[in-house]
Amino acid sequence: MSGWLETSTGKLIDAGVLKIGDGYRAKNDELVASGFPFARAGNINNGFQFSGADCLPSHYAEIVGEKASRSGDTVFTSKGTVGRFGFVTEKTEKFIYSPQLCFWRSLKQDEIFPLFVYYWMHGNEFLGQVEGLKGQTDMADYVNLADQRRMSITLPSFFEQKAIAILLGSLDDKLDLLHRQNKTLEAMAETLFRQWFVEDVQEGWNERPLSGIANFLNGLACQKYPPTNDLEKLPVLKIRELSSGISETADWATNQVKPRYIVEAGDVIFAWSASLMVKVWDGEKCVLNQHLFKVTSDEFPKWFYLRWCKHHLAEFIAVAASHATTMGHIKRGDLDAAMVLVPPPSVLETMSKQMQPLLDKQIAIARQRKTLEKLRDTLLPKLMNGEVRVAY
Repeated sequence: MSGWLETSTGKLIDAGVLKIGDGYRAKNDELVASGFPFARAGNINNGFQFSGADCLPSHYAEIVGEKASRSGDTVFTSKGTVGRFGFVTEKTEKFIYSPQLCFWRSLKQDEIFPLFVYYWMHGNEFLGQVEGLKGQTDMADYVNLADQRRMSITLPSFFEQKAIAILLGSLDDKLDLLHRQNKTLEAMAETLFRQWFVEDVQEGWNERPLSGIANFLNGLACQKYPPTNDLEKLPVLKIRELSSGISETADWATNQVKPRYIVEAGDVIFAWSASLMVKVWDGEKCVLNQHLFKVTSDEFPKWFYLRWCKHHLAEFIAVAASHATTMGHIKRGDLDAAMVLVPPPSVLETMSKQMQPLLDKQIAIARQRKTLEKLRDTLLPKLMNGEVRVAY
């Protein structure tokens, strides 16, 4: 890349512009219930979650010195669960690094823009080196401190670092805002549902089994439907994809399956085996795999059967766990046993006027998030290798 500096983390460390450190090796008797969170890999995943975390007493911030978080640090999980990232801002609760974590800290923030380091770690230059280093031992994946301190790194000018980081940061800020909006909408829908069907339930409403208000279509054994060419194929929706989205590692199936097995954004999908969950699919068009139900109804609105599936989910998870000699799951009989309250049509219509707009908004926001995620994921590698240039 014209004008970009090809260097190493070791040279940046020697020049005093970058510090790479690991965490404090706390003894069990040092850990307490309150104080500064003692951050482990489980607390890091594109952000920080310290609920229930062990803590170190507040005065340990002086004892551990540089192993306490600072605004501008990029956090990298380097042991066991390798490859989670977090960026410490002024709003992040102060915490102390555990040995599972490493921090990368710009010591001269007018030469290395801190947020740029965070996004550089999501790029191919860093991830490629991690992939080559993490399996060097027979134990769990581990990228040791010495290896991190001799990595190759390519840096644009400070102003281009800043422009790249601000562009990607604005996309992530928007994604975070949309995520919080959807959480609010979900909470509103859940509150209304509980009020109508749990707290202020009316006498005389009909009871019907969950299996009687919706159709639960089990997916195909998609390995029996391989694509016959590159044009007539779709990714396969399995539990993994339902949880984390379609990725490059997804399997493929022919698109010449019966239309009812095709999943579109907005469809209600119920994973009934292994990791039980109910979600409104927000990804691309795909083929429904076995162990997943596509839930539909010709009689009731989507919000109604979606919320009842969610209402019974905890029971289903308990049922699956109770006979999980192999892979926990539920049976059709469990859907028959789960009861649903059905209000009169006029009442249901009134409810729909409140609930359907909430669900429609959630679906629209989810689609917007997918679009922005795709844009960010497309831009990031191009920005990091100089194929796309931005100015500040």
